Amino acid sequence: MTDYERTVLEHYQLSSPYPVEWPAEKDDIDTSDEEEEVKPNRAGMRRSKSRYSALERVASDRKSLVPVSQKTGDGVENLVQRDEPDPLGTTDSVVRILRQLGLPVADDTRLRNRFLLSSTTFSPALFLSQVHSAASTQDLLYGLDVLSKSIDQKSESLKVLVESNFERFVRAKSTIDNVYTEMKYRGEDPTPTTPRHRPHSRHASRNSFRTASGNQVSMTVAPSSPQDAKKKNALTKESEYGVLGIKAPLLDVSAKAEEVWGPALGGREKEDSLKVMNTTVDRYKEIYEVNAAVTESIKRKDYESVVEEYGKAKRFADNTKNLAESLGSNPPTDAQIHQILLAARVWHDVEEQVVDFKRDIWKRLTEPQGTARMDGTGGSQDQHMELIGILLELGVEDNPIWLWLLSRFDALRKRIQITSERSRVEIEILRRRLANGEKPAPSAVASHLRSLSRQTAEDKPTSVDSADVIELWEKIVAFLSNMLSAQGLLGEVLEYWHTVQDFVNGTAQKTLPVGLNGESKQHHRLSDKGILDLQNGIIELVDMIRESVFSFFADPPIDDISSLFSPLPPTPRTPKSSGADGLTPNALNPRFNFDPNNLPPPSPRRGEAWEKFAFWPPWSNSLSGVHYLAKLLVLVGTGASEMAAISPIVMGDGSALERLKGLVGGARERCVTAICAAWNKDAENIKVLEDWRRSPEKRDLTRMPAYFGTFESSILTGMQKILYISEAISKSSSVDVVVSPPAKLLQMVRSQFVTTLYKALSGMVENAEKAVQKTENDWTTDTDGLASPVAMVIATSIGAGTVNASDRNVRMLLTLSNLQALRVDVVPNLTTQFENAFSVKLTEEAKTIRDVLGQIDARLFQSYTRPAMQTLQSIVRNGISDPAWAPGPNEKPKEVRPYIYEALLSLVLVHTQVSTTASTLTSQVLSYLLEQTSRELLEAFKQRQQYSLPALMQATLDVEFVAQTLSQYTTDRASEMQSQIYQELDKGTDNEARAKLQTELPEMRSTLKRLREGSRSEFACFKKSRTRAERQAGPP
Repeated sequence: MTDYERTVLEHYQLSSPYPVEWPAEKDDIDTSDEEEEVKPNRAGMRRSKSRYSALERVASDRKSLVPVSQKTGDGVENLVQRDEPDPLGTTDSVVRILRQLGLPVADDTRLRNRFLLSSTTFSPALFLSQVHSAASTQDLLYGLDVLSKSIDQKSESLKVLVESNFERFVRAKSTIDNVYTEMKYRGEDPTPTTPRHRPHSRHASRNSFRTASGNQVSMTVAPSSPQDAKKKNALTKESEYGVLGIKAPLLDVSAKAEEVWGPALGGREKEDSLKVMNTTVDRYKEIYEVNAAVTESIKRKDYESVVEEYGKAKRFADNTKNLAESLGSNPPTDAQIHQILLAARVWHDVEEQVVDFKRDIWKRLTEPQGTARMDGTGGSQDQHMELIGILLELGVEDNPIWLWLLSRFDALRKRIQITSERSRVEIEILRRRLANGEKPAPSAVASHLRSLSRQTAEDKPTSVDSADVIELWEKIVAFLSNMLSAQGLLGEVLEYWHTVQDFVNGTAQKTLPVGLNGESKQHHRLSDKGILDLQNGIIELVDMIRESVFSFFADPPIDDISSLFSPLPPTPRTPKSSGADGLTPNALNPRFNFDPNNLPPPSPRRGEAWEKFAFWPPWSNSLSGVHYLAKLLVLVGTGASEMAAISPIVMGDGSALERLKGLVGGARERCVTAICAAWNKDAENIKVLEDWRRSPEKRDLTRMPAYFGTFESSILTGMQKILYISEAISKSSSVDVVVSPPAKLLQMVRSQFVTTLYKALSGMVENAEKAVQKTENDWTTDTDGLASPVAMVIATSIGAGTVNASDRNVRMLLTLSNLQALRVDVVPNLTTQFENAFSVKLTEEAKTIRDVLGQIDARLFQSYTRPAMQTLQSIVRNGISDPAWAPGPNEKPKEVRPYIYEALLSLVLVHTQVSTTASTLTSQVLSYLLEQTSRELLEAFKQRQQYSLPALMQATLDVEFVAQTLSQYTTDRASEMQSQIYQELDKGTDNEARAKLQTELPEMRSTLKRLREGSRSEFACFKKSRTRAERQAGPP
């Protein structure tokens, strides 16, 4: 309730500012007056109120002499004041303290009187419990002292007054008693009516005076005796204290005169008054209707009509004011008086309504709105212009354009702060949930890293990461989109600046009115200081957005999330229908409803790289990272370019532009750092991609090379987008804030690319060397977790792509085949892609990668062939060192020794395994084993010092049989080894044996041919496969 309404209630003694019926107590107050007006006389005729009716009023109708006294419910004033100071001396207004406490003392008089010391209903206990509820003991003791001094002071003053005027009091009392006795008994002694004389009491006289009746006496006065005549004029209640004798005749005469002359004297005057009133009403009919028209227009929200009617009333008031000034000291005519009174009344009423109406328009103009851009219909797009136009039309002291721009600036600044803080808290909540969760299982990691091979046609990863991680990425994208996109806060800031420019240039004011008599034209122009403040304000808004985004990328995760539980204004673009006058918890997502006493725990410290980044979801892989960070940096780059195109920033001192460049560069550097860390982690885990399933395109390979190539290619593509932010849209008029990446970042990516290749290759070798066990019909890994159970189940299923992953040799061969594919196809393609993407040459790195691949291939090849080599070594050396190896002195060898068959049969097993597992490696493996077999033959033959002719023939037969059987896999090194064998044999024999050997060679060729023919079926796998043309041509 306002002070004005409270004053009206006190003046009219009303209990409510909007009563629905006439208060009954008002009827009781005026009863006596109404009765005098309508009471019939003795002839039954109506008579008017007597001019002496004031004498009939009882003493209780007199005004109280106490200032600011109250009126009771019947309108009678009493001695209780409306307000009074605290008797304990703490304040000068008890009512003000009660209002501050929220008590309705302004409306409830009885409640207020209980706190006022001057009231008989004063309650000390209630007074102390409410007014001094927070007082200390010392305060109460001080109040007691003040109250005691006040009582003593008043008692002392009364005592001094009585003591100094005691004789006067006695004389006055005696005189009053004598006069009262004389007037009451008309000089005669009173006849005692009681046996006991009671002294006169002034108190009783006063009481009788108060309770005197105001009823009129009867108009018929009976004859009375002289004694009665004296009593009639005596100062008694029965004689109405001396006026009864003249009251009745005066009333009678007044009624007769009014009855006879009233109609004659009042008729013409009434007629003239009515004529003047009728003329005035006809003349100013529109003016009389202005107030009602304004009220109706405001209700209908017909603002044009409000302005029109207000202008009509103002022009009439101005004309009347000019008329009054032109009269000067001359008396106005009746018509002029009516015009002046009408103008004052109408202007007062209209001005009251328009003031309230303008207050409402001011409120609507300056209140914060959810968004500056309304719906696409354009109906509400220029609402502020309409409101400004109304205020300018009605006339205001303050500039509505300036105040709207300021209120809009404050609203944008507040929304930027709230959006940033609230969104970062919600992101941190999701981040903590992920960080406190379990580390993803290898099977889940493998599924996500393989997901690129299952991409849909849409430009959106289907399963590059877990649902919780994707949710957090989407939350981050939504946050930056809300901050930096054209549909977000930056778009509103840019639109606000365009509006400011329109007002500064004067284009927006062309459609605005200048007001009545052009009084609002002064508000059409903004001051130079105001323009400078607006330019500084737009720079401040840009800096707020920039700082919010930059701190999100540059700062570590926030530790304090208590602001989540503080009452904040609604989130950006929250519709009013959602009831979001504060942060109702969604209004927000219900997942962000938390107990303040049970906050989400901080992220545990595990030493992970992502613990330093607030924008990186815990346990996220590099695939989802490059995908979403590329989107984020596009938003950052585009937003920074948009902000750099704002004229105060372009025309400024350059510091704002440097800060925007720092935003892009800092965000990019942090993103590259985070991606490289995740890339490195994924490279360590790349081994989980091996599912030991054959590639559909190349049966000699598993799917690992394709998975690895797709993974690396995707990372390089995303890294290129992140480094160059090529998809960021920049305006031609703006300074380029998206600069080329520094050499430091390129070197970081370059080193990480090579490192990931090394780690990925090491993981492949580890997969090949670690054992895979079969448990409960499922292929599972050892405790080191090289492959997922799901992948092993797939690997053991019946089909063309199935391999026996539990066999180490199979894993070795497939890995060797994969490495060969990597060396020949995948790695060169990735190197070329890197060079094209980042415009660099990886000459040294490519050579190093090839060397590393060769070393890894050689190591793995040695690891695979070592068991076969050891077997061959044992067979050959044991066979040649056997005493029964050499034939007798005169015995010609007709067969190769059994160790040769045993060695070749072991090679048959190797051939079978290699050709069925990785056929492209058959020639390489058997050629190498042939070389090693030849080397072992050479070393074994070196152990014998001399060779007889039969021994020389046996050795020659054994060596030639092996050489011809494995002729398809003969290499230069194997041929060289065979030559060295013959040289070694030649050293251990004499000339005679050499000569005889030459004669035996034809027979040995026949024997060798026979042996080859006899073992054709056993060693058919070593025979070179003929082409289709050779098969059609038939045997040679």
